[in-house]
Amino acid sequence: MYKLIALDLDGTLLGSDKAISQQNQDAIAKARAAGVTVVLASGRPMQGMLDKLELLNINSDKDFILCYNGSMVQNIATGEIIHQQTITGKDAKRVARLAKELGVYVHAFSTEHGLITTEHNPYTDIEANINGLDITEMNFESLSDDHPIIKAMIVAEPAALTEAISKLDPKLREEFTVVQSAPFFLEFLNPSANKGIGVAAIAEHLGIKQEEVMTMGDAENDHHMLKYAGLGIAMSNAMEETKQIADHITVSNDEHGVAVCIEQFVLNA
Repeated sequence: MYKLIALDLDGTLLGSDKAISQQNQDAIAKARAAGVTVVLASGRPMQGMLDKLELLNINSDKDFILCYNGSMVQNIATGEIIHQQTITGKDAKRVARLAKELGVYVHAFSTEHGLITTEHNPYTDIEANINGLDITEMNFESLSDDHPIIKAMIVAEPAALTEAISKLDPKLREEFTVVQSAPFFLEFLNPSANKGIGVAAIAEHLGIKQEEVMTMGDAENDHHMLKYAGLGIAMSNAMEETKQIADHITVSNDEHGVAVCIEQFVLNA
């Protein structure tokens, strides 16, 4: 019996219309009524998930949320942080210089300034619009070296970002957790931050075994939690690399894949 289900949002729980289908809502409600913990696991900040939590009635002191691709995990009702790993202003400045070198844009999440970017651009606008955030334009060189940064990102239209990724020094993936969360977003996180570590922190906190965890996702930033789980599921609309590491491939996010898997592996198990 799976006791913990961790769900990516965009491309997984959310359809192409960015909504949670009634089928997915109903399946999640049934799983929770059966005593299963359901966690939203996203690259988004908590603010960008509040409306989804409200819709799903995930709001008790026994509920947790995984934000910023695992950089922060907290109790929804109490605000208690059970896992947090940040990078620094020095790291953000390094990513900003790299973005300039590669001819792409940069933005980051600062604990003090919120969503920051060196230059207004359409991809930071996407981040702001998805999450209901304001944007602060600033020179990253003005950040102190020890300024707490939750994550930094290089962002660009997909073809330009793919080219930029091909030019990255492989050593960066040893110094940061580097994950692509969307065709136009590449994220640089603390090396001790990813969705797998975040889901493991919740499971340990709740006394749930690894084999009792089910996770679902569609992109590179989901790989760690798909590998960690007793059952890692990729959507049919997932990246090919994501499908290759999954234990099971379900139907697409527009075909209520989350509901299909909850019915198949949890409610009818």
